[in-house]
Parts: sequence; structure tokens; C-alpha cells
Amino acid sequence: MIARIWRGAVRRTDGDAYAEYMRETGLAAYAETPGNRGAWMLRRDAGDRTEFVMFTLWDSLDAVKAFAGEDYETAVFYPEDDRFLVERDLTASHYEVEADLRP
Repeated sequence: MIARIWRGAVRRTDGDAYAEYMRETGLAAYAETPGNRGAWMLRRDAGDRTEFVMFTLWDSLDAVKAFAGEDYETAVFYPEDDRFLVERDLTASHYEVEADLRP
């Protein structure tokens, strides 16, 4: 399994609106993509900004490529992102998920 992680920030006053926008677009797109196991949106207020981390799980790197294309390390943006984002990673990070070691 592969974890895909992306980070960005919006003005704190736009935090709720951006979260709702992502629920309607980005999270929906992830959920509809074959090979996606789930998507989580993490957020926290930090000063005058709200920081977001998108964390998604995929069956394989091939499933990530089916969503993001061959240049899968490039972040995927949606039309309204420019309206909200004041900081953004242009790349996404990928990690192999190890087995759950809980008893």
C-alpha cells in the first residue's frame, strides 16, 4: 500500500470554505478512483493561516499513477485552488505503508 501526502495553506478566514471545497472536489475524486483506499484531510490553524495535509492510501504506485498520471510526484490541483491557496507544495510525497504491528 502507498500513502500519498500533500500540504498547503489558506488564509485562516478561508479555512472552512477550503475544507468544504476539498470535500466536494478533491476527496470525492480520490474516493472515485480505482485503487484508492481512503482519503483524509488534516487541518490546523497556525497564526493567520490554516494548514492542510491531504493523506490518501492507494493499493499500489500504479493506482496512484492512474489518478495523477506518469508524473505522479507532481501535485494535482483543482480549478478553485488558486482562489484559496496562499502556500502549496508543488509535489506530493509517497511512502510505502508497512504492516500494522499492533498486538
